[in-house]
Amino acid sequence: MKFFNKNVKIALTVLLGLVLLYWGINYLKGINLLTPSNYFYTELESTDGLLTAAPVTVNGFQVGQVREINYDYDKNKITVMIAMDKNMKVPEGSSLSMVSSLMGSKSMVLNMGDGPAMKSGSMIPISKVPGLIDNVSENIMPAINDVLPKVDSIMSNVNGLTGDPALAAALVRLDGITRQLQASAQQLTVLMNNLNRSIPGVMNNVNGITNNLSGASGNINDLSASLKQMPLDSTVNTLNATLANLKALSEQLNDKNSSLGKIMNDRELYDNANHAIASLDSLLIDIKANPKRYINVKVF
Repeated sequence: MKFFNKNVKIALTVLLGLVLLYWGINYLKGINLLTPSNYFYTELESTDGLLTAAPVTVNGFQVGQVREINYDYDKNKITVMIAMDKNMKVPEGSSLSMVSSLMGSKSMVLNMGDGPAMKSGSMIPISKVPGLIDNVSENIMPAINDVLPKVDSIMSNVNGLTGDPALAAALVRLDGITRQLQASAQQLTVLMNNLNRSIPGVMNNVNGITNNLSGASGNINDLSASLKQMPLDSTVNTLNATLANLKALSEQLNDKNSSLGKIMNDRELYDNANHAIASLDSLLIDIKANPKRYINVKVF
C-alpha cells in the first residue's frame, strides 16, 4: 500500500510537471490556456511570416490570437486555428486580414460583419488588406527605385562640383573676404568708440557756435536799429543830386560845343599850353643859370 501510494505520488508529480511545462511553454508563447475561448478557423495560401500566438485585433484591440498553424495536405492549404475571447461574438459576413507591422511582424485583423453570431469552429474567410509594409513595398518602393538613378546623378554632379579647383579657390577667396569683413568690423567698432568719446566735445563746440550766432544776431539787430535811425532818405537824395551833377559835367565835357568841351577837345589850345609850359620851364632853368641877367642889384 505504501509502495502504491509512493508510485501514485510520483506519477501525479510527473503529470503535474508536464501540465505545468506545457502551460509554461504556451504562456511564454503568449498563449494563456486558462482563458476560455471560442475557436475559429481560416485558410491561407501562404503564412507570409505569420507565427503562432500572433494577435488578432478589432479596431486595434486584441480579442484573440493564433493558436495553431497546420498544413492541410488534402487541400494543399494552410489551416490557421484562432482562439477568440469567450465574450467575443463574431457575426456572419466577417473576414480576416493579415497585416504587417513596421518591424515586419504579422498579425490578423478581424473585419466585423453585420449578420448573426457565428458558432465556435466556424470558418472565417480571409481577405487581403495591405498593411504598412505592403503599402511601402507596393507604392513607395517603386517611387524610390525611380528616384535612385536621379539621386545617383545628383551625387555625381555634387562630387564633380566639390572636386572642382575653382570651388576651392572660391572658398579661399570667400575666407579672405570674411577676414577682411571681420577686420572692417573691428575698425568700425574702434571708430564708433572714438566718435562716442568725441561727441561731447563736438556738442560743446556746437553750443559755443550757437551762442556766438546768438550774439551775432543781437549785433545784427542793433545794427539794423542804428540803420533805421540814420537819415538814409536825405543821404540818398544828396547822393542822387551829386550823381546828377556828375552826369551833367560829363555831358558838358563830352559836348564839343560847350566851354568845357571846347577846352577838352581843342588841340591847338592843348599844344599852346604845352609850348607855354615848356617856355616857362626853359625860362626858369635860364634864371637859375644866369640870375644876374634878370635881377639887377644896385648898392648905394
